[in-house]
Amino acid sequence: MARVLTGERLEKELARLEGMLAYEREYAWASAVCGIDEAGRGPLAGPVVAGAAILPKDCKILYLNDSKKLSEKRREELFLEIQEKAVAYAVGVVGPERIDQINILQATYEAMRQAVRKLSIKPQVLLNDAVVIPGLPEELRQVKIIHGDAKSLSIAAASVLAKVTRDHMMAAYDQQYPAYGFAKHKGYGTAAHIQALKEHGACPIHRRSFIGKFVEAAGADEEQEI
Repeated sequence: MARVLTGERLEKELARLEGMLAYEREYAWASAVCGIDEAGRGPLAGPVVAGAAILPKDCKILYLNDSKKLSEKRREELFLEIQEKAVAYAVGVVGPERIDQINILQATYEAMRQAVRKLSIKPQVLLNDAVVIPGLPEELRQVKIIHGDAKSLSIAAASVLAKVTRDHMMAAYDQQYPAYGFAKHKGYGTAAHIQALKEHGACPIHRRSFIGKFVEAAGADEEQEI
């Protein structure tokens, strides 16, 4: 369904988007500027996913913003539009077993490196949401931007790619493990999720390094009942 904005509302939206191109314009000398962001650092279950997006110069995608500020419906629409309009895009995925092995920060970096390496076009500049990614070539310039997903259109696009990809994965996991409600809470530590953990224990996509206190608490409760 086409989005219709006219008059003052359209002007306001275009001005907002223009403001989100400041970093892209600063590095306009680069042949390709790539936004990087992640989704899923905090949940108790599922992967961490990184998105990478290279948009055309002066690209403006109406309503594109930090994925956390968008409704699910809007994210799904933008997910398709970003893929259609991007010069190149990719996602990297690191699962719960690897997260437990190397910790969530290192797993996030690994997912980001995957996404960058999977791009069909090699970027010269990375605009990163609040991190500098280790293990990438030194000649690849990295720009760390705090709250970058709200300040850079390229990072916002990467944010949407990562979030929607992960949400789709969690919806699929919900079909495999229906007792936990993954489609609803996406693996985050909601009261319902924690209660399901206590009742059913962990399933294969739970991050063991994240859920110890909940599982231990459940075990202690069972011992007291016995």
